[in-house]
Amino acid sequence: MASVTEEQVLGALRRVMDPDLGKDIVSAGLVKEVRAEEGRVSVTIELTTPACPLRRQFEQQAREAVEALPGVKEVRVNMTARTAAHRPEERKLPEGVKNVIAVGSGKGGVGKTTVAVNLAVALATSGAEVGLLDSDVYGPNTPRMMGVSGRPEVEEGKLVPIESHGVKLMSLGFLVEEETPVIWRGPLVAGIVKQFLEDVKWGELDYLVVDLPPGTGDAQLSLVQLVPVTGVVVVTTPQDVALQDAIKALRMFEKVRVPVLGIVENMSYFLCPHCGERSEIFSHGGARAAAARLGVAFLGEVPLHGKIRAAGDEGRPPAGGEDASIASPFAEIAGAVASRVSVMNLKGAQGC
Repeated sequence: MASVTEEQVLGALRRVMDPDLGKDIVSAGLVKEVRAEEGRVSVTIELTTPACPLRRQFEQQAREAVEALPGVKEVRVNMTARTAAHRPEERKLPEGVKNVIAVGSGKGGVGKTTVAVNLAVALATSGAEVGLLDSDVYGPNTPRMMGVSGRPEVEEGKLVPIESHGVKLMSLGFLVEEETPVIWRGPLVAGIVKQFLEDVKWGELDYLVVDLPPGTGDAQLSLVQLVPVTGVVVVTTPQDVALQDAIKALRMFEKVRVPVLGIVENMSYFLCPHCGERSEIFSHGGARAAAARLGVAFLGEVPLHGKIRAAGDEGRPPAGGEDASIASPFAEIAGAVASRVSVMNLKGAQGC
C-alpha cells in the first residue's frame, strides 16, 4: 500500500469546517504545516486566539479525518495560536496591544467589574497575554478583586502594571488610598484614562480589557476617542430596569461606532447550596431576549453564587480556579468573546 501524501492530507482536512464562517480550515488558512512520511503524518493548525472555543473540536476532527486515510499509521496534530490583531485605519492602539475590549454597563451594581476581571483571567488562563485597565475612577475595585495592592513602579517614564493571576493590571486604586473618595470632574477623568492608555508599559498584549464605569459618560467617550476599541461587552442583570439601562449603553457604543461583541447576563439565577433548587430572583432570560431583539450576540449567563462573591472579596477570581461550577461560565464567555474578536478582525478571511 502506498504511503499517504501531503496533498491527500490537505484534502482530508478540507472536511473540517469552521462553523462560524462556513469555511474549511484549509481554505481559512488555519493549516500552517503538513508533513507526511512513511505513513506518519504531522499537522500544525494555528488558531487566531488561544481562547478559541473550537480548539478541541478542530483537533479531534482533524485527527479523525487524517486517520481515515489509507496508509496512515500515526497522526500528530499540533495546535498553536497567534491572536489576530485589530487593524484600524485611524488612531493607533497602545504600543504592543493587539485588541482593546471594553466592558460596560448601563447602571451600577450589575457585576460589571466581576465580569471584566474574570474575562481577563479566563483569557489569560487560555494562554493569551492579557492586561486589565480599571477606568472606573470613582470605584476602582479591580485591585481588591485581583488580590493585589501597592504602588506601580516607573520605568523609562512609564508606569509598570502590577501582575496578578497572569494579568497585567493598572488601576487608580493603586495610586489613591482605598477609602479616599475621588471627587473629579470630566476633564480629570479623561486625563487619567489617557494616562493609563499612553503612559503605562503594557508590553505585548493580545487583549487589553477595560473595565468602564457604569453609564455613558466621560470615561466611555474618552476611551473611544483615544483608541480604536475592538468591541464592547455589555453586562446586565435580567430584570427590566437593568436591561433598559444596558440597552442605552449599547446604543451609545453603536453611535460612536464601537462594535458590540454581545451581552452578558449576570446574576442570572440562584442555585441553593443546600437543596440545589434553582430560584430566578431577578427574573431570567431577559438579556438573551434583548440580544435577539437587538440583533447582537448573547455571550452567556453567570449565576448568582456565594462562591463568586466570596472569591471576589478575597482576591481569587473564580475564572482562574478549579471549581468548574463557577469557572466554566466565565470560560465560555471568554471563548465567545475571543471568537467574535477573531472573526471581526479577519473580516471573514479566517475563523478563530
